[in-house]
Amino acid sequence: MSDLSAFIRGLPKAELHLHIEGSLEPELMFELARRNRIALPFGSVEEVRAAYAFSNLQDFLDIYYQGARVLLTEEDFRDLALAYFRRVAADGCRHVELFFDPQTHTDRGVPFAVVADGLLAGMAQAERDLGITSKLILCYLRHLPEEAAFETLRQAEPYLDRIAGVGLDSSEVGHPPSKFARVFQASRERGLKLVAHAGEEGPPQYVWEALDLLHVDRIDHGNRSLEDPRLVERLVREGMTLTVCPLSNLKLCVVDDLAAHPLKRMLALGLHATINSDDPAYFGGYLGENWLQAAGAVGLTRDELVTLARNSFTGAFLEPDEKQRHLAALDAYVAQA
Repeated sequence: MSDLSAFIRGLPKAELHLHIEGSLEPELMFELARRNRIALPFGSVEEVRAAYAFSNLQDFLDIYYQGARVLLTEEDFRDLALAYFRRVAADGCRHVELFFDPQTHTDRGVPFAVVADGLLAGMAQAERDLGITSKLILCYLRHLPEEAAFETLRQAEPYLDRIAGVGLDSSEVGHPPSKFARVFQASRERGLKLVAHAGEEGPPQYVWEALDLLHVDRIDHGNRSLEDPRLVERLVREGMTLTVCPLSNLKLCVVDDLAAHPLKRMLALGLHATINSDDPAYFGGYLGENWLQAAGAVGLTRDELVTLARNSFTGAFLEPDEKQRHLAALDAYVAQA
């Protein structure tokens, strides 16, 4: 391992853009299919991996929803979460804010409580065993009607003291943030933080809508913001965190080459960018791999790496004293590395 690789692996960092269903590795998919007596349309782990050769967001989502069918019990969701946490523990990850898609499960008859209780059990065990803290963000599926999102919010009511925020994911193009303005307002009234996928495949206008109509606290992706200088100025002025996902962007052809990724330009412009893995089982790398490959491809300096790590903590939905504790650990690591 090179000096830079070792520095990156050990650098304390947070992950703010992780879809827990997107961490379902083929091996676990087959294990859960056997456990739950579900027939998969794949004959082997290798066939599943070959199916991951998608070229756009919709092709990915088709197999993503297909794979989620094996998740049925609290134990399944706990095991899914723990498998993810064990992987990122080796990447210097200290805190995670993970997305989950309850509608993916409730629409096939899995109760909201089964999903939430399983994930919360895995998160609690990860904190006990690995020292990684985490928060849960409920995502509304944007290809479904806003009424379905309201129903999900209703189902979540008993868990709102254990859910940090809500997000907006799934097919972006044709489903602008404005479609969900009312349910986001209702979510804010319940004390939840707000995030939204915007500017991945959708235009800069979607980022404006996420800011002006949803009043989000964070933008997920946001790459296409760079097409609008006024939007960039605003994001910088407001200190808006962007949860950028390099390997996801490459896999979904948001960028043609990782060397052309705008991450370094984002930092140069003063944007509050972070590095995340998105759906790591599908996109070829967990948190550490995204950091390592992005750093190598665009030539991130040591100072830029530290800035990215700092952004991941300051952009997290942590209390001020918790942020300070993580930032102190980061400063101590950098001082001795």
